[in-house]
Amino acid sequence: MSDISAAVPDEQIPPNPVSDSRTFARAFADLRLGWSQRELWLHLGWQDIKQKYRRSVLGPFWITIATGVMALALGLLYSVILDQDLAYFLPFLTVGLIIWGLIQGCIIDGSEVFITNEGLIKQLPSALSVHVYRLVWRQFLLLMHNMIIYVIMIAVFWSSHDLSWASLMAFPALALLVINGVWVSILFGIFATRFRDVAPLLASLVQLLFYVTPIVWSTKVITDRPGQEDRAKIAEINPLYHYLDIIRAPMLGEQQQAYHWYIVLGITVIGWGLALLALRQFRARVPYWV
Repeated sequence: MSDISAAVPDEQIPPNPVSDSRTFARAFADLRLGWSQRELWLHLGWQDIKQKYRRSVLGPFWITIATGVMALALGLLYSVILDQDLAYFLPFLTVGLIIWGLIQGCIIDGSEVFITNEGLIKQLPSALSVHVYRLVWRQFLLLMHNMIIYVIMIAVFWSSHDLSWASLMAFPALALLVINGVWVSILFGIFATRFRDVAPLLASLVQLLFYVTPIVWSTKVITDRPGQEDRAKIAEINPLYHYLDIIRAPMLGEQQQAYHWYIVLGITVIGWGLALLALRQFRARVPYWV
């Protein structure tokens, strides 16, 4: 029997199909498509909060009350234990808890973002980034609710904080924090979907980071001690310290060193590079992993 392919001219033989699912172009296209569907994830993110507090009288403001009570209790306790001025320490702690809520939500909830949206991923033809944007938007709304506590604290202790035009740097710092929340959710979400042990591991790690990050304690406790100033630099090994500082310092009217911004910007570039690489390599596999 003669070879059939020999009877077919070379120009009529179709080339081997090359999949473009593992390209950066598809990764960027997913991010753009998800952003173009913002009406969807904006609505879903708001509905997540409303659904959680459905039929309650105060609704989402229970989040604000819980955070405010926690900040007040810890502030009164640790200001005495650490011998800190309450007018300084209570707003310091409050802002730290508010910002930590966003960071913690993006890490822990982000690691399960695709797992919890299994039904939508399998049934709704949309970009994977839609679910990430929805999660970060929901965390941002929770943060905005908690900002009411910050306004109250600053109003009470206004004379103890030198707010100025430099305090407006809190807005680009918050935007940078949200941008980081997106890549964190993408990167951890993909790997936690493939390896289910990642999510509980991250939850334990975040709990540990809460205690080693200057939130319920301040580096001033160390720097105020003669000869102990260099020990405060140990806290700077923790990258979350720099994320907190770029937004907490302007919100409290404190001076800030530029190197905190450089470190955060460097981590942002590296993080987004890793997230895009993960999105390029495994975007098409996530629906099968969930």
